[in-house]
Amino acid sequence: MPLTYQTGDATRPLGDGQKIIVHVCNDVGAWGKGFVTSISKRWKEPEARYRAWFQGEEKIPFALGEVQFVSVTPDITIANLIGQRNIRTRTKVPPIRYDAVQAGLAKVAEHALKHSASVHMPRIGCGLAGGKWEEILPLIEAELIAQGISVTVYDFA
Repeated sequence: MPLTYQTGDATRPLGDGQKIIVHVCNDVGAWGKGFVTSISKRWKEPEARYRAWFQGEEKIPFALGEVQFVSVTPDITIANLIGQRNIRTRTKVPPIRYDAVQAGLAKVAEHALKHSASVHMPRIGCGLAGGKWEEILPLIEAELIAQGISVTVYDFA
């Protein structure tokens, strides 16, 4: 499956069938800047579930590389992927953790294959997390594209 780039809003994924919207979260329970604001404008449940997860109210650990799947419509699921250590650059090291993003994408792939879902995302990890797309793209190719999962990356107009 090829990777498709689309101008538009990743919270309004295109196409038929099941869709997973992936975004990168931090590991300190902070939600309020970046792409999450677009998610929260459309649906309240992803933020509420993320905050509950941070408080220990989920079975899966709140840790780097973990993913929380939150169904928001019959055909759209939000994947809260913890791929960012803290929220600020420390000693010139950005918050992005590429190994955690890769581990999370592997979990997204498993979920997508189980539910015959396509995957949609902004350029994950490249905003507040400080990541570089040239580092993220190979992870998407290895974990999603190589398994035949359709991926659309949205660039907001």
